[in-house]
Amino acid sequence: MNFLAHLYLSKSNENILIGNFIADAVKGKKFNNYPKEIKAGILLHREIDNYTDNHPIVKISKRRLNERYGHYNGVIIDILYDHFLAKNWHKYSEIPLKVYAKNIYAFLKQNNHQLPLRAQNMLPYMIEHNWLVSYASIEGIANILAGMNRRTKGISKMDLAVEDLQIHYLEFEKDFTVFFEDLIAFTNQKTKFLLEQ
Repeated sequence: MNFLAHLYLSKSNENILIGNFIADAVKGKKFNNYPKEIKAGILLHREIDNYTDNHPIVKISKRRLNERYGHYNGVIIDILYDHFLAKNWHKYSEIPLKVYAKNIYAFLKQNNHQLPLRAQNMLPYMIEHNWLVSYASIEGIANILAGMNRRTKGISKMDLAVEDLQIHYLEFEKDFTVFFEDLIAFTNQKTKFLLEQ
């Protein structure tokens, strides 16, 4: 899953949220350098990614993508699923997405000192381009995918994936809706387990 889903799945635990947000910037066993709940958030992020990669519905979604993306198809599905979470946000949260995003940005800025350098450098771009809200529109997703393609120097062809989104829109949305219910249940159980360790 991508940023919005990881943040949402952290629920109201601020330390879990920090860990979940920074996890991609914390390599190997460096999670042991963090306090218990942030460490749990990092490990939760990894568990979510592993669960997502191996879920049969996600595998169906990946097969819907054009074969041109190769091993980038998992990254693309993460971004497309965040689109459907943002688009249908009202089904998952009573807080409007614009308000939620504003609160998240403010919280992360306040806790910037706890973020690894990579996450600190990324945060201003995330805020400036309002990534969390931009996921809700196809135009926003197109911009995110184009940015990801630039990061791979054009190798990934991820900028073309908006075509796949439009061709299989209803199928992808159905995949996401069914999968996300499973993911919420998994995350609730895994969070409880990690906090008890």
